[in-house]
Amino acid sequence: MGAMAALRAATWPAHQQLERRLDVKARFADSSAYCAYLRKMWGFCAALEARLDAQQFGAALPDYERRRKLPLLARDLSALGIAAEAVARLPRCDRLPHCADTSAAFGCAYVLEGATLGGRTLLPLVGMRLGLTAQHGASFLASYGDQTALKWRSFGAALDAWCMHAERTAAAVAAAVSTFESLQYWLCEAAA
Repeated sequence: MGAMAALRAATWPAHQQLERRLDVKARFADSSAYCAYLRKMWGFCAALEARLDAQQFGAALPDYERRRKLPLLARDLSALGIAAEAVARLPRCDRLPHCADTSAAFGCAYVLEGATLGGRTLLPLVGMRLGLTAQHGASFLASYGDQTALKWRSFGAALDAWCMHAERTAAAVAAAVSTFESLQYWLCEAAA
């Protein structure tokens, strides 16, 4: 089993639990609820992306900088009327996995990259309910646009290439599971 398959299998229960707890219909019921969701995602990505950097991935994931979610979230919050100064002061997730090495960084990034797939399925809902588009208010959900599947496959190939050894895969799995747990805590339990 490759590393991508190992991460998928190991995180499946946490992924399913998060989906059950999120209540997407309520979170995207109106602009206010959607904006609250974006604020929380900004706080999560701001904290996590601060721990991940291009040097950590190096040649293993050379396009990491173009994969960051924070600029998309900031653009959406701005489109919804939140000033950049207010965005910068939003609370950040305080419970994150340690990302000491490239394997752990891949595990953390796996969760963020997986969010691009989920975002594509939520984009039509936000468009229909709130009138938002990839160009205005929903760029985070649109993420890579028609390149989403290609970017997911290239991430998976990079992950599999890096995690050729069992210890690297184990480190990536542990970080991915921990990242899902942190995301669930932040979106469903933490006050912000």
